[in-house]
Amino acid sequence: QVQLVEPGGGLVQAGASLNISCTVSAGTITNYATAWFRQAPGNESEFVEVISQNIDTTFYGDSMSGRFTISRDNARKAVYLPMSSLHAGGTDVYYCAASRLIAGVRESAYNYWGQGTQVTVSS
Repeated sequence: QVQLVEPGGGLVQAGASLNISCTVSAGTITNYATAWFRQAPGNESEFVEVISQNIDTTFYGDSMSGRFTISRDNARKAVYLPMSSLHAGGTDVYYCAASRLIAGVRESAYNYWGQGTQVTVSS
């Protein structure tokens, strides 16, 4: 089956930037819509951003306000989430997800998931 691997996040200071990644073990990554979801402690997971199949359409969740910009490296079969202006507030977990069918905003749209990337933002 398709595997999504997130190598890890880190600890950053509020206001800093961080680029997290997700590699996809698929023959052609552009056959998949790939998305990021974020889960804060005690909260439900929320949609962050998605890049669609080979037409490269992107859209992001309302709460993100366009601060993050998803990108994809087809040769490396990787998806990235460069994050800027990170807010202090503890540790969030970012999950990458992939689907052959839909570039959606709900978790149910996705068949494959990474293990999560922990990002801690200190004040």
